Amino acid sequence: MVGARDRIVDTAYDLFSQHGIRAVGVDRIVAESGVAKMSLYRHFRSKDDLVLTFLQERERRWTNEWLRVEVEGRGASAAQRMLAIFDVFGEWFLIEDFEGCSFINVLLEFGDRTNRVRQASVEHLGNIRSFLQELATEAGARDPAALAHQWHILMKGSIVAAGEGDRVAARRAQEIGQLLLEREAIAV
Repeated sequence: MVGARDRIVDTAYDLFSQHGIRAVGVDRIVAESGVAKMSLYRHFRSKDDLVLTFLQERERRWTNEWLRVEVEGRGASAAQRMLAIFDVFGEWFLIEDFEGCSFINVLLEFGDRTNRVRQASVEHLGNIRSFLQELATEAGARDPAALAHQWHILMKGSIVAAGEGDRVAARRAQEIGQLLLEREAIAV
């Protein structure tokens, strides 16, 4: 049987992913998780604490258990894995309930740079960039950190474009990524 904390986290994960942080109140999480409000506050002192847990969970589920796993299984070389990110995104962008990137969404919802939720989102985005830097290093990039930043901009831009309705945003980003690899003289 799933405990109250897990029900709260799973419900918050689904709601925050689909609707954003500010659009989902604690009362809705309580109602949809089937736990008492007191139980929610026993596990999470505030909504921000629950949001921080959601971001950690998003990194675990989305970044580590989905994106990294998918990418690592799709290419023999690091350059192929970098390009495979956009193959994975292309499939993701076509699902009916495509929700975009929760980390980007949080940045847009929380403008105050000192807000701990916003800072956590920035940190999680940095972890994605670290993964990209690992790939860029393995691929032999001259400046792996710079390539990781450029690649991450392509990723985030394609996510936003997909949110606008561009069904082939991932392919477009992959084409630009190919140009970046060619500029670096990295064979695919």
